[in-house]
Amino acid sequence: MPISYQIELARELIRTKGTGSVTSEEVADHLRQLQTDPQFQRPLNVLLDLTACTSLPDRNQLDEVANQLKSLGGRDRFQRCAILVSRTALYGMTRMFEVLAEEQFAATHIFQTEREAEAWLSEGKLSAVELNEKGDSTRRST
Repeated sequence: MPISYQIELARELIRTKGTGSVTSEEVADHLRQLQTDPQFQRPLNVLLDLTACTSLPDRNQLDEVANQLKSLGGRDRFQRCAILVSRTALYGMTRMFEVLAEEQFAATHIFQTEREAEAWLSEGKLSAVELNEKGDSTRRST
């Protein structure tokens, strides 16, 4: 399966991994499956690992995903989203996704290592002012 996920309730985290060529239909199926998962009852952080993805979404596909996230409840269901990428082109598209989905998450950020992503998700309990004082201007916080 191109998309797999695991919910870690103790860590308030959804680990999602995309592998190979991922289609819009597969993303929509994943989100429908997540919506019906009994563990998905409260807002959770998302660690979205796209390092094994070979496909590259276009802007319309990213907009569609943002709308699907909104229909799932947006910030009522999702906290922060850390995105792992390894390819430059995918980095650019995930930056666009940050903008399109900014209203669906409390904050998003793109990383190259899982360790950095997890550390950022862990510091999510800091206020937006504290985050800004840390000096990372690429974070999106509201």
